[in-house]
Amino acid sequence: MVVNIQYQKMSTSESLNKLLLKKLDRLGNKYQWVIKANVLFKEENDRTGEGKVCEIELSAPGPRLFAKANTDNFEKSMAETINDLKRQLEKRQGVFVKH
Repeated sequence: MVVNIQYQKMSTSESLNKLLLKKLDRLGNKYQWVIKANVLFKEENDRTGEGKVCEIELSAPGPRLFAKANTDNFEKSMAETINDLKRQLEKRQGVFVKH
């Protein structure tokens, strides 16, 4: 799986990259039909203390898979986003018919 990571309104983070790639590798090994992941980390101005956003879009057979989370830190946002994508991938895999 090809992974494209972008940072918007913030500096890049090697530790965040490593954690993200580790989690996406697990997804890629389980769901080998996933082709590409586009990841966007961005910081938004939010009065509630949140504003750390993680968006992930997966390219796979069928409609695109997309998830987004907005929490008070990037690790939480990434975990929520990946959990949402796992649910979507499990549902998509159930639709495939094996011949």
